[in-house]
Amino acid sequence: MEDVSAKLASLEQREKSNTHRIDKLEERQDNLEKLTDTISVLANEQEHIKSDVGEIKADVKTLTDKPGKRWDAMIDKATWALVGGAITFALSQIF
Repeated sequence: MEDVSAKLASLEQREKSNTHRIDKLEERQDNLEKLTDTISVLANEQEHIKSDVGEIKADVKTLTDKPGKRWDAMIDKATWALVGGAITFALSQIF
C-alpha cells in the first residue's frame, strides 16, 4: 500500500511538472505566432516601401532630366535660327 502511495505521489509530482512544462510551451508557441505575424507585417511594409522608392526614383529621374531637355531644346532652336539666318543672308546676296 505504501508502495502504491509513493508511486501515486511520484505520478502526481510528474503530472504537475508536465503541466508546468506544457504551459511554458504554449506560452512560447503564442510568442512564436506573434513573431511570425510581426514578420509578415514587416515584409508587407517592405514591399510598399520598395514600390514607393521606385516611384521616387522615377520622379527624381524626371526632374533631373528636365533641365537637360530644356537646354537641348534651346540649343536646337538656336541652331535652326542660325541656319535660317545664314540661308536668308545667302539668298539675299544672290537675289
